[in-house]
Amino acid sequence: MNFNRKKFELDFHGRPLSLEVSRLAEQATASVLGRYGDTTVLATVVMGNKDESSDYFPLVVDYEERFYAAGKIMGSRFMRREGRPSEEAILTGRIVDRTIRPLFDHRIRRKVQLIITVLEIDNENDPDFVALLTASAALAISEIPWNGPVAAVKLFHDGQKLTINPTNTDVSAKWPADNGFISLVAGTADRINMIELEGIDAQEDVVTTAYESAQKEIAKLIDWMGGIVKEIGQPKVEIKFPETDPKLAKTVKDFLHDGDRLEKAMYVKDKMEQTAKLAGLKESLAKHLADQEYDASAMTDTEHIFETELDELVHRKLLTADQRPDGRKLDEVRDLYGEVGLLKRAHGSAIFVRGNTQALVVTTIAPPGSEQLIETLKFSGKRSFMLHYNFPPYSVGETGRMGSPGRREIGHGALAEKAVHNVMPTKEEFPYTIRVVSEIMSSNGSSSMATVCGTILSLMDAGVPIKKPVAGIAMGMMTGKAGEYKVLTDIQGPEDHYGDMDFKVAGSTDGVRAIQMDVKIDGVNNKMLIDGLAQAKKARLEILKVMNSVIAGPRKELSPYAPVVLSMKIHPSKIGDVIGPGGKIINSIIEKTGALTIDIEQTGEVFIAGPNKDSAQAAYDEVAGIVKEYEVGDIVEGKVVKVLEFGAIVEFGPGRDGMIHVSELKNGYVQKVEDVVKLGDSVKAKVVKIERGKIGLSLKALDKPDK
Repeated sequence: MNFNRKKFELDFHGRPLSLEVSRLAEQATASVLGRYGDTTVLATVVMGNKDESSDYFPLVVDYEERFYAAGKIMGSRFMRREGRPSEEAILTGRIVDRTIRPLFDHRIRRKVQLIITVLEIDNENDPDFVALLTASAALAISEIPWNGPVAAVKLFHDGQKLTINPTNTDVSAKWPADNGFISLVAGTADRINMIELEGIDAQEDVVTTAYESAQKEIAKLIDWMGGIVKEIGQPKVEIKFPETDPKLAKTVKDFLHDGDRLEKAMYVKDKMEQTAKLAGLKESLAKHLADQEYDASAMTDTEHIFETELDELVHRKLLTADQRPDGRKLDEVRDLYGEVGLLKRAHGSAIFVRGNTQALVVTTIAPPGSEQLIETLKFSGKRSFMLHYNFPPYSVGETGRMGSPGRREIGHGALAEKAVHNVMPTKEEFPYTIRVVSEIMSSNGSSSMATVCGTILSLMDAGVPIKKPVAGIAMGMMTGKAGEYKVLTDIQGPEDHYGDMDFKVAGSTDGVRAIQMDVKIDGVNNKMLIDGLAQAKKARLEILKVMNSVIAGPRKELSPYAPVVLSMKIHPSKIGDVIGPGGKIINSIIEKTGALTIDIEQTGEVFIAGPNKDSAQAAYDEVAGIVKEYEVGDIVEGKVVKVLEFGAIVEFGPGRDGMIHVSELKNGYVQKVEDVVKLGDSVKAKVVKIERGKIGLSLKALDKPDK
């Protein structure tokens, strides 16, 4: 059997890159096997043969991880197979979706499904790069109409030097790095259309210079893929789109612009009033069309005409007159408000408001044992800082599904966490597990960036010693047919919906901490990025000043409802002494002191949590007593737990005891041990002898003055 393999190879930054087309997954519209190093993915794309009854382009991108790709058998003990996608898988799927989607004709109503399956991972080359490239190749050689190809590169700047497509070892050796960043950037041959960046006070000029280098590398990859398309690409299917009735279009346009009806409904400062006016205008339009004897079948076209006219209106007013729907200047941030301490029993809480966007953010701190255990294809370990984002339907005045978070919630939460997690204290500085939850109370543009600001306020209200405050802002852009453009600060709903770019930037006073960019056009050039970052910095500094006026720094004391965690370092050989057989000793300490938890790492790090300081300190003292290396001359205090003919055993800590020989009970002759001490007596004694770990105690030595 001939598998008809065609393999295209390229050496890309020191590693072999290949795209292979064969009979593999031959019933898909197109399929490509992509390899970079030993990381391998399969991208398949299928387009339906009939239009769906929807008013949007039904594109679905699924990114599927397989445990065998990492040579692991994972899952729960009772479910040893893949289940719900991991957060990493959802985020990578979103990256691919955000890159390819703008290059489709959105009038398409045939369902298109792109499935990327990770078959093999070598732990040096992340699948993101090769997944996006392979998906692009599958779409480009398929019969599906698409204005690609696209490509991506990964950038790593260690604060001194830029590396393109570094290995994981390259990154881990130097990250985190002051003024550095890690970024995945994608686009066409001459435009960038997707950015993900994590930085530690990265400088804007360094970032944009890096993106110039990235654009050149992307162009090389697209040129390579262009040759593949010429050799094996299929002719694109011609999809005929239904034409709008010219008479209907004229009737709708005349009605909308008569007396500037559309402009008067759209150009309103308050979102709720704007929404009501636009809804009322649509109702009036429907009545007008009914009077003109148009039937219900015309309403689908009417909605499209309405949206097209709104899009053109917003673009024209902004490009020609710098006029925004709510009347703001191009670089003006909406009204800001912040407050902390809203929830008295929460460990930390804050609300951050920007215009009609409101984020209520709550911080919970817990003992280290509350860390999240994570096992994915790329990472196994613990997560001590979690940021979760919820977007209930009431936040946009709608009804809708409630339940587990969707891709949008996971993506927005991950972006906010990326902006914040590098300013979090180390475990040594603050030995707690921290969970932050952002509840979006109202949304009208960039709730993820409001979450960044609210998170910082909430963390400081909780007394978490963050390194520095971080704020975020969403930038937008309107472009014209002649290449003209205007950058917008703090975009709201209509500017996001009808605009051409969503450019979220978070950072401190010292530099950039996170970037996420999506576009609705082919992409943006470097000059647009430079302007966007400069305008974002101005807004970010304004927001940070307002946040500083709300709370200037982390509180010095934790909430009285928060647990108290104390830490100590013990020799690993002492871990068993603290735990005891079957956990007997550690459990007895918890019961005796009222401590919440005692967590012990293999390194000997001990974290003791109590509901209050007294309880935590009591447990701390017990553990300290167990691991203490006693010396001759030390004074101990404990209870007599056993009386023998020749002496008494005193327990002075969990698992720690010593014997007082009858000759050490008192000066002079002792006929019976019970004449001096009885079972259950509390005594204070001096250590007089230590032999092979056994401790000899003396009562009479306390009566003698030290020499």
